[in-house]
Amino acid sequence: MSMGAYDDDEHERRERKNSSVDASFDDDRHEYRGEVEFDSGESTAELLDQFEQLQDS
Repeated sequence: MSMGAYDDDEHERRERKNSSVDASFDDDRHEYRGEVEFDSGESTAELLDQFEQLQDS
């Protein structure tokens, strides 16, 4: 068989492989509870000034 020739057996093998679904993994959803806080330490005005400086550059 030459390089790039069509291989019917290989095509069928890949189709069988792609059509099977592996559902053996754990599909349970976990519920997380808690809080997230983010404080950049800068005021809104300082952040806006920094943004304007970046736009001017």
